[in-house]
Amino acid sequence: MRSTVAAVHDVVTRLEPVDNLEGEHRGHALGWLRSTDDVFRRVKPAEPSRHLVSYVVPVDPADGSLLLVEHVNAGLWLPPGGHVEVDEDPFVTATREIEEELGVTGPISATPLFLTVTETVGMDSGHIDVSLWYTVEIPRDQRLQPDTGEFHSVRWWSRDEILKADPALFDPHLLRFLKKLPNAERDR
Repeated sequence: MRSTVAAVHDVVTRLEPVDNLEGEHRGHALGWLRSTDDVFRRVKPAEPSRHLVSYVVPVDPADGSLLLVEHVNAGLWLPPGGHVEVDEDPFVTATREIEEELGVTGPISATPLFLTVTETVGMDSGHIDVSLWYTVEIPRDQRLQPDTGEFHSVRWWSRDEILKADPALFDPHLLRFLKKLPNAERDR
């Protein structure tokens, strides 16, 4: 197994699923990682048809709100993030993407909090993203420089606003992710 794929395998192995679906996704991801070294997107939008993604969920440390981006291609409110480059550590991807997409840096969680396996929708639909979800603390008043080529807009969402909104507006796993946020962030 390629050393960078082995490192991702180790990260996924250590993830504790929040529910049965994350457990299924974890099992799927581990089997996939054992079966191939071709896990990094090489050609846009979808070669290979299943590849690694790092999401970075900005969380306001004062009130627990999440910053989501209205993604041009997906047509959904998503966490910032992007595809893991060949032999790149997903944590490095998370760090790079938050700076490229929002123009900020912050204390990104050293390990992902959540894992999903999702068929994409929107303009680049039909491939599978195996996504590691990291978090980063960013105050709501932090100045952002959103990538206007990737996003229509960015918005801070409270947990209650997300729960009251139409789930079809978001990544299909966002509500499950909320259950996995540490209590200090969830209960604000």
